[in-house]
Amino acid sequence: MKHRYLYGFLFIVLLFASRLVPCHAQLNTDRITSIGRNALYFEDYVLSIQYFNQVIKLKPYLAEPFLLRAIAKIQLQDYTGALSDCNASIERNPFHPGAFYTRGFVYRQMKEYEKAEQDFTQALVFSPDNKTYLMLRADVLFQQEKYGQALQDMDYLLHREPNSPAYLFEKGIICLNMKDTVCAFDMLSQNVRYDSQNAAAWSALGVVNICLGSDSAAMENLTRAIDLGSKWAGDYINRGILSYRRHNYRGALSDYDNAVRLAPEDGSCYYNRGLLRAEVGDYNRALEDLDKAVELLPDNIEMRYQRSVVLMQLGQWAPALNDLDTMIAVYPYFLPSYYLAAQAKTALGEKKAAYTYRKTAYDLEQKKDSILAARKDSLLTPNTDVHIAQSSPDRRNRRKEFSARTAQNGEDLANEQTNYSSETRGAVQKRYADVVNEQNITLSYYINQQSMRRTNYSHAVLDRFNRKHLLPAALHATGQELTLTADMVNSHFDNITRLSRQLDNNSDPYTFFARAIEFALVQDYASAIDDCTKALTLLKDDYIVCIITFCRANWRYRLLEYRLANGELNADYKGQSVGGKAEMDFDIMLRDYDYVIRLQPDFAFAYYNKANILCRQKDFDAAIQNYTRAIGCDADFAEAYFNRGLTYIYTDQIDEGIRDLSKAGELGIYQAYNLITRFQ
Repeated sequence: MKHRYLYGFLFIVLLFASRLVPCHAQLNTDRITSIGRNALYFEDYVLSIQYFNQVIKLKPYLAEPFLLRAIAKIQLQDYTGALSDCNASIERNPFHPGAFYTRGFVYRQMKEYEKAEQDFTQALVFSPDNKTYLMLRADVLFQQEKYGQALQDMDYLLHREPNSPAYLFEKGIICLNMKDTVCAFDMLSQNVRYDSQNAAAWSALGVVNICLGSDSAAMENLTRAIDLGSKWAGDYINRGILSYRRHNYRGALSDYDNAVRLAPEDGSCYYNRGLLRAEVGDYNRALEDLDKAVELLPDNIEMRYQRSVVLMQLGQWAPALNDLDTMIAVYPYFLPSYYLAAQAKTALGEKKAAYTYRKTAYDLEQKKDSILAARKDSLLTPNTDVHIAQSSPDRRNRRKEFSARTAQNGEDLANEQTNYSSETRGAVQKRYADVVNEQNITLSYYINQQSMRRTNYSHAVLDRFNRKHLLPAALHATGQELTLTADMVNSHFDNITRLSRQLDNNSDPYTFFARAIEFALVQDYASAIDDCTKALTLLKDDYIVCIITFCRANWRYRLLEYRLANGELNADYKGQSVGGKAEMDFDIMLRDYDYVIRLQPDFAFAYYNKANILCRQKDFDAAIQNYTRAIGCDADFAEAYFNRGLTYIYTDQIDEGIRDLSKAGELGIYQAYNLITRFQ
């Protein structure tokens, strides 16, 4: 971890060498791959991707760098990008089990379980005894409710390691879902014998004992899980149910409170607590809980029925009727709904309607036997009881982390949680990033180096301009300008004074442009724009006109932003203001960028900046077209991929947006990985 900057230096040296000495490409790619592996090992995922990018550029026919880059993307939870790289790796080498394992893992995370099963099965063809592959195949079989096949994989693993707590636990959970409580009890009892400090194992055993009617044993199991630090709300829900059955209402309420605290978005927690509060006559707070439960689980009709009972206790007849009618529509043979609805109608003075409900219930009661014979589905008997938490808290998390070593060479790798001070180290997807576009590309003497980004910040026109030495320093394209110090600002004010004296004697276009840059650096954009216009009136050279016009458009945008921020213009997000001033300014900027594009059709920065303005005006379709043109000019334009990805997401094209954010992350904008985890 301490050698990160050494690796960065070596990366630059190797990259430079690889461009100048093609005959040493083999040596360079081997060393770059080795350094990339080191970065991957030390969880420097963003940096490792940059290394593998270079190897792929030099030797796109190799399978390994695609697989390694996929591994890094998985650690950043960029599953779309990882899937693309896995496909590329398998196309180049269809005999590497780790590649199928990696792609299977990606499909599993994307909940495409059938495809994941196929890949894990293929990985097992090449490595039939790999425990990780078998465990993950059992998991995806479980997710598809192919319990019998999942059980076969677990039995094979248990045959090899009969005392493995992990395998006993997995088989116990499978048996529980197969309703084989005897097998589940046997497996989970052995599990806690070998792994007595595992809270999840005690939780699962508690569920089994509830199913077996062994409430005392279940209470002991759940208490043990909670004492071991369980953070699963289901343990508190289930123990609360057991306490309720023992008429320990205070204990039950305490457990339900803890469940709500741990899982505030779980409607079952509020539902169970609401039923308990109704039981003890606390109807107002019971209604609050049931309202929340229905809000979180709007399709659960049984909750509406229980809410109607509480509403009737509070004399709120009309809303109670709404819930009862909903219940009747879904469960037309559940007679209590009709009798309650009749009671509510009577309270509202609608005796005829009340009679209709009672008559319907009476008729259904008389036909009960024939209805039962004809219909044996759940529509006859809705479950309006408390909700027992059936699943295990830890089942999906036991193999949540991806084993990079297994992917590369079949060995198991213990996953360690590591914290880093560097913002580009480790799981950068967990670091919050604002959902805002990357800034415009501008031309400046100063740049804030973005070492990770692969955008080509040069252009033939800009290089040609700099070679003429018309300015005191070279101009650089950048999306991140350097913040100037006070001394630097004072120096630029002095330059403005000096250049102004020169212009008093000679109206030279290059001097006007030089002074415009100085004005822009001290944020006097109005004067900078004026000097650009004066320079342009004196010039006929296309490529220099292109540079100055591009700068003028950028500074117009900066000036407009300043005026909007300071209330000089009353504008909404589209840039439309009182009198149309802001909208007119946007049109002028767009005309400048269009003129630059006419002069230099491959000037990617003009398309990109124009797209940013169109986004500001909410013309998202046109913005996407211009980002696409920018990418057509520079296939590694990281900022264009990033902004186009966000624009796709703004327009509900989530898959396209995630693909672009994935590419932006691959090209060095590491903030994209946080957005991918939030949108995918």
